Amino acid sequence: MTKKILAVLAVVFAVNFLHAQSKQEKAVAAAVEGLRKAMVDGDRAGLDKWTAPELSYGHSSGKVENKAEFIEAIVSGKSDFVSIDLTNQTIQLAGNAAIVRHTLSAQTNDNGNPGSVKLSILLVWQKQGGQWKLLARQAVRVP
Repeated sequence: MTKKILAVLAVVFAVNFLHAQSKQEKAVAAAVEGLRKAMVDGDRAGLDKWTAPELSYGHSSGKVENKAEFIEAIVSGKSDFVSIDLTNQTIQLAGNAAIVRHTLSAQTNDNGNPGSVKLSILLVWQKQGGQWKLLARQAVRVP
């Protein structure tokens, strides 16, 4: 009888663990979407909300920006995303961090010059004060 109770408790624990993990993955996905929307809208408050103070934002060109530089480039239109579509997204949780990979296809209008870009993106999110924040990003061009 004791073995059956332990087996049931183990199953309940496993189901609860997987459910909690799923909730965290959904929260990370919502954060990614919040950042995507803020980037398209050029929304300073949204960009600030979804990024960590320690942000390291790497472009496919090799340029790396801190939080203030990243936000200013988006808000000023220097880096202007007209649209961003994210596909093939994966989320891997690791404690209070999450590794997100996806393909970004975007229409741009950087400094008034229309263009398009397709990138493979690596995002590192960290839970800070109960909210997921983008800590690091690196992009590479898709051939």
